[in-house]
Amino acid sequence: MNILIIADIHNDIENIPILIDKISLFNFDIIIANGDFTDITLPKGFSRIDITELILEELKSLKKQIFVVPGNQDKELINFFEKEDISLHGIGKVIENIGFYGFGGAQTPFNTPLEPSENEIEKGLNESYKKIKNCKIKIQVTHMPPARTKLDLIASGAHVGSETIRKFIEKNQPDVAISAHIHEAKGLDELEKTKLINPGRFPEGYCGFITIEKEKISTKIINLI
Repeated sequence: MNILIIADIHNDIENIPILIDKISLFNFDIIIANGDFTDITLPKGFSRIDITELILEELKSLKKQIFVVPGNQDKELINFFEKEDISLHGIGKVIENIGFYGFGGAQTPFNTPLEPSENEIEKGLNESYKKIKNCKIKIQVTHMPPARTKLDLIASGAHVGSETIRKFIEKNQPDVAISAHIHEAKGLDELEKTKLINPGRFPEGYCGFITIEKEKISTKIINLI
């Protein structure tokens, strides 16, 4: 199985059709979009749901299973994602004995719409994990990265990730933990046996792939541009 990961679109609907054409040339079975479909401000005349519907229509054209978590800008989209039956926000989903679970939002200094506390993150991850805990392969999907890794490192050199997410990974050791949010921290890392990936901003051409072949799991990031 091949899994495509995209993140941090931030309203950039102009570039999405071009990038969808490019990724349609790749072989994958599932799309994971882990947050910030929208941004602080919106184009005049558009709501957050308008923007997200346009993005989802492009993704649906690929005719693949889609899973999402909301970013810190996407609080208004939580119910919409649940109605679309694509949400992993406190929800676990299973495909071919691969368990997908997660929780969205992220803490920032800027009082953005969806900034869950560490307790809320822990509760949401526990709730979603319960539904997939018996799966052979487990993939965690959050918007916020785990603390003290390459994926939560901002330009100043400070680590700004979630200690709760890190501890959850250390305790449960999913095969892969996907995050986003820190644009400059796209890349790969490892935390004990768990592979970590931040695919980077999709509108800049970056996306991630997880490849699962029997017992072997690999991760990579590519630039479509």
